[in-house]
Amino acid sequence: MTIVEINDTMTTAQPTSAQAKKDLPPSMVERMTLILDAFDGRAARLTLEEVACRTQLPRSTVHRILDQLVKLDWVDHASFGYCLGRRALGLGGGDGGHSQIREAAAPLLHELHLQTGMVVHLSVLDGRETVYLDKVGGRFAAALPSRVGGRVLAHSTAGGKAMLAWIDPERVDALFGATLPRCTENTIAEIGILHQELNRIRQRRGLAFERGESARGLACVAAAIRGHEGPVGSIALCGDMRTAQLERVAPLVVDAAREVSRSLYPELGAPRRGRKAPPIPTNTFSADTMDRLLAASTEQWI
Repeated sequence: MTIVEINDTMTTAQPTSAQAKKDLPPSMVERMTLILDAFDGRAARLTLEEVACRTQLPRSTVHRILDQLVKLDWVDHASFGYCLGRRALGLGGGDGGHSQIREAAAPLLHELHLQTGMVVHLSVLDGRETVYLDKVGGRFAAALPSRVGGRVLAHSTAGGKAMLAWIDPERVDALFGATLPRCTENTIAEIGILHQELNRIRQRRGLAFERGESARGLACVAAAIRGHEGPVGSIALCGDMRTAQLERVAPLVVDAAREVSRSLYPELGAPRRGRKAPPIPTNTFSADTMDRLLAASTEQWI
């Protein structure tokens, strides 16, 4: 083989960097589509390296585009890496998994209402707001301003605070800023005070209380429905602030939220057999008793 033939072969076998660069998808839309297509299912969880490998895009390019997709809610970033976000899961007429949450929670919501006589809310977090997916209650329900599909500021409700307690503090800062809008005179209005409240919720193993913060005269207790990397919803019991004894019913809320979590994510723990809801305690628990009870009731979250 002549030198010319060898040179020709090498040129054919090894494209120049300019040629390789030219082979990359020319538009940002195409690159974003490649990255989103790398997630081959709703539950797919990928590292940065895995996304780069699947798309055959440069790692730096993938990292830059993923950052933008995270900011726009197309992709979520957690400790394991990346997964599809709220917008991507809602494409094609989907609802981001809300129907599955409602289906899993429905029997427990009705059971809670029958046991307590209180109004039960099922909510999800959307930015700095909570969205009501379901509402179950009797006569008192008509007096509440909440409605299915309605929205309220997350930091003003027990359900919202229960979910905020399990997301990164930096994300809470980004959602709310330094000054928080009020719904009533009891609403938390400073980010520092909100972080203190969220820390107390974590110390109570996720149990959140609200007294007149979202609406005057309303008292609620809530717990988050948790998935692999954070909250996917919350269940709250609500009643008249003058008569509601939230500590009595708090263990029932924790138990219901845990059952929904197990139904949605069986791998988090095997469901209990022959589940029978415990009766409502006849006495109000002290704070120390509540902490011990909740620690035992929710030990699988620790």
